[in-house]
Amino acid sequence: MSTLQVNGREIVTSKDMNLLEFLREELNITSVKNGCSEGACGSCMVLIDGKASRACLFKMDKLDGKKVVTVEGLSPREKEVLGWSYADAGAVQCGFCMPGMLISTKGLLDVNPDPKPEEVTKALAQNMCRCTGYVKIEKAVLNAAKMLREGTAVPADSDMALAVGERICRTDARDKALGTGLYVDDMRRPGMLHGAVLRPPKARVLVKGIDATEALAMPGVKAVLTAADVPGERHQGHIIHDWPAMIAVGEATRYVGDAIALVAAETRAQAKAAVAMIKLDYEELKPLTDPRRALDEDAPRLHPKGNLLAKTVLRRGDPDKAIAEAAHLIVKTFNTPETEHAFMEPESALAVPEADGTLTVYTGTQSIYDDHKGIIGVLGVGPEQVKVISAYVGGGFGGKEDLIVQHHAALLANHLKVPVKVTLGRQESLKVHPKRHAFEMEYTVAADAQGRITAVKAHLLEDTGAYASLGGPVLQRACTHAAGPYKIPNVDIVGTGVYTNNPPGGAFRGFGVTQSCFAMESCITLLAKEVGLTPWQIRWLNAVEPGDVLPNGQIVDAGTALKETLLAVKDLCEQRPDAGIACAMKNAGIGVGLSDVGRVRIRVQDGQAVIYTSAACIGQGLASVLMQFVANASGLSWGQIRVATPDTSNSPNGGTTTASRQTVFNGEAARLAAQDLKLDLEGHTLEQLEGREYYREYNGVTDPFASDKPNPVSHVAYSYATQVVLLDAAGRLEKVVAAHDIGKAINPTQVEGQIEGGVVMGLGYALTEDFPLKDGEVMAKYGTLGLFKAANVPPIQSIIVEKNPDPLAYGAKGLGEITTIPTAPAVAGAYFHRDGVFRVDLPLAGTPYTRKKG
Repeated sequence: MSTLQVNGREIVTSKDMNLLEFLREELNITSVKNGCSEGACGSCMVLIDGKASRACLFKMDKLDGKKVVTVEGLSPREKEVLGWSYADAGAVQCGFCMPGMLISTKGLLDVNPDPKPEEVTKALAQNMCRCTGYVKIEKAVLNAAKMLREGTAVPADSDMALAVGERICRTDARDKALGTGLYVDDMRRPGMLHGAVLRPPKARVLVKGIDATEALAMPGVKAVLTAADVPGERHQGHIIHDWPAMIAVGEATRYVGDAIALVAAETRAQAKAAVAMIKLDYEELKPLTDPRRALDEDAPRLHPKGNLLAKTVLRRGDPDKAIAEAAHLIVKTFNTPETEHAFMEPESALAVPEADGTLTVYTGTQSIYDDHKGIIGVLGVGPEQVKVISAYVGGGFGGKEDLIVQHHAALLANHLKVPVKVTLGRQESLKVHPKRHAFEMEYTVAADAQGRITAVKAHLLEDTGAYASLGGPVLQRACTHAAGPYKIPNVDIVGTGVYTNNPPGGAFRGFGVTQSCFAMESCITLLAKEVGLTPWQIRWLNAVEPGDVLPNGQIVDAGTALKETLLAVKDLCEQRPDAGIACAMKNAGIGVGLSDVGRVRIRVQDGQAVIYTSAACIGQGLASVLMQFVANASGLSWGQIRVATPDTSNSPNGGTTTASRQTVFNGEAARLAAQDLKLDLEGHTLEQLEGREYYREYNGVTDPFASDKPNPVSHVAYSYATQVVLLDAAGRLEKVVAAHDIGKAINPTQVEGQIEGGVVMGLGYALTEDFPLKDGEVMAKYGTLGLFKAANVPPIQSIIVEKNPDPLAYGAKGLGEITTIPTAPAVAGAYFHRDGVFRVDLPLAGTPYTRKKG
């Protein structure tokens, strides 16, 4: 028995659980987030007797006599100041980690009301953020400290200008920071059951039998479902339907994350216990984990069509002739590993049967319509029978584009006719969802005597793992961007995607270009040394400018500002010849001839213009951007515009949050709809237009991949970037300068936040992050992935380059992905200049950040 205080309320309990579970499950205090349950992420931070502590590490029987404070227990003044300072600084993106950050802030300021920057960094040592790069979080803490010391009043929201180009606070920032905004696992419904999933003991096993007798007899268990209970199409997928909702008896599993059976029980603990009691009769098979071996004729066939997922070929000019005539040749092979998205919120879905016989599924997703399509397919019902609603999304980065828990919750709820929630634990999440693809890349780069690149020949081998997911499109982007943003007339790029028994590869920030950019930019750095140019000079010599032709054949438009990003860092590179430098380009939009449409409906209701679109905000601040577009086009101001929750029953399909497309595609659709609204506002008040709707689309028309046009339009827009990395005398990160051509900065604060967060993710990719596997089994935990924390982050200088006369989306271009792409090769270049070692594998070996294996 323990007696403790929680936010001033006396609690007496004999529960045998940790404090995190107790707060969430017994007291319904949901600001305390379950990010990892292993003491690594800090999302569950609370104050225990005034000290910031991780709730998941404290058992209830050790808390007798203690005082626990969560964000809910802060004073009104503290909530007001902390909520505003975090919002104003741009410190909130996906928001899942924010309540934990506020608790660490409170713990610091209670004992040190005037902290120095380094003291703030130390205070945040136990907190992890995957979105922001920590820069703006630390700024928020310092600003809050000043406001609390000086008694400064919090400005009113109505004081903010809402036009394009203004630094507005995100509309969702305070709800996320204060823990009042709901993620799916924060949601409850009367009579709700919890689901759990049986997965294979090894990556590849033949399932011979499933006996759930003992599991069904356990307390609280309501159902066990297997593949035979799937009423609709068991296999789903984005493009290729090769991923089964559950593995059937007589089939072999393809990776450790496969689902074999589903359990529903009254509590999460009961569901997990029942899963452990299911008797699985299986035969262990040798896993196929080497993509080269998977291409052998005698390799076991993992899918009926074989182990070849896709082949991508991009050829222009006569590269063999150019290579034969070249004055300089660089020939290297590069390897990049699988890496984990490590979003802060593990996957969760809640399926709720409605009185009218339909099913509502709440989930944190990158596309409610993609989820809807997969769920109705698995259930075998019509589109009108299922509604998908997005809760807040605690980070995605591409990792929440696939069906992971949504269909399982739906299957259980549909079967039992009661609400069922399925939430993955962190270790299960690491096993299940797709990762960044591992690549092996063979490159030949040819140049003339002056350093002009004349040809690139490359073969990219992609390990797509167990299922296709988005492996085909990722391979295409890796190839179409493989030669970089340079004037190269001759290219021969071949990509091969292969199935293995490793976890699936899928979308991840950069979408294949992080891998090929590392290889290409590293070759250019080495080429510069051979030619006798500086790394900056060789990039300037070859960089595209308006009217030039990209290696994929597209003519670059008047808004292309790659050279402007190079000019922005020229002086620094001249002052510091040891600087690492890399350039990148990244498409905005799905492109390559595929359907790519943004859709927005503005409805006037309750005296406001309400924006409806399915487009998901996964941390990038889309809702605020759409509000700025509508305000700019219509003349409305703060308080007159809001954004509705994405809901398939009332939100038009704006497409997946992927391919850096939402600001351009749904931003343009919002702009057009708002222009129509403005015409009506010229003769009416907003109130007089009650009930009117304004619907518009933007369709990005492009040419198919491998089009026979001389200069196909692969994508409607490209962003460009140059990043520079400096090392100190000890070989540690000193500074990163990131110059980005983003067309038009809709909200400069959010732009900076995306750059800072992307750079930090790129630094981790370069130096510390890995996803070790053994026979297809995951050998990492969340705390051992090598994710950067605040103390690892050097100063980051964001340089925003705005040059785009195109009126499309007010000139904005994609930003979310490109911020991560050039970082790793810039880091590699800095170490090459430091020690002369040319590194071809990620994470880079032989640096002060290199971690010991095992």
